[in-house]
Amino acid sequence: MKIDMHCHSFYSDDGLCSPEALLKSAKKKGLDGIALTDHDTTKGWNRAIKAAEKLRMSLILGEEIKIKKEGKTMGEVLGYFLKKEINPKGKTIEQVINEIKEQGGVAIIAHPYHWKKPFLQLDKYKNLAHGIEAFNARSQSKRGNQKAIDFAKKNKLVATAGSDAHHSLEIGNAYLEVEANNLEEFKKALLQKRTKISGKQASVFVQTFATMGRLLHFFWQAKEA
Repeated sequence: MKIDMHCHSFYSDDGLCSPEALLKSAKKKGLDGIALTDHDTTKGWNRAIKAAEKLRMSLILGEEIKIKKEGKTMGEVLGYFLKKEINPKGKTIEQVINEIKEQGGVAIIAHPYHWKKPFLQLDKYKNLAHGIEAFNARSQSKRGNQKAIDFAKKNKLVATAGSDAHHSLEIGNAYLEVEANNLEEFKKALLQKRTKISGKQASVFVQTFATMGRLLHFFWQAKEA
């Protein structure tokens, strides 16, 4: 199975496309599914579930959770195979990761070597999470991705890969390939580190999608106010 493990719809405050558009793009590009990981929200889940069923695609219900301490961003954690939304407000990294685990989910430290906002204190939390996002097509540079891959190997961590898509055009820039017939087998193989990272470094141009998304959301909110 080939699954893009990091995708944002317009339910994220910087996403541009619907959950349906993301899944259609994934199918067109030969993927078996996506993980929907909107920023601090699961509002897109219902639409994504319906679209996945209609398109006969696999869907991992997820969330990208930003943790802050005294107003400073400490990093983001990707929660996979979740059952309900996790609100990070006032919570520590430990609390967020434990909540993911309590739901039977998989906790992955997102883009630890983000070109602008790296995950702070990676060594401290590397063994609390299941693993790290070793390849992120848009939020880590080529050097950052290699550092993440090397770090995962050195510390024997689960390593994931995703496009970090904020537009359907980005879907499939990076994905995880696993020998599995369904999501249950996929999850088992993931935790056993029987995975293969595939992908390419996205063009710097894709950074504009998130900026456009933020601007559009700003105007939508202003219009509704």
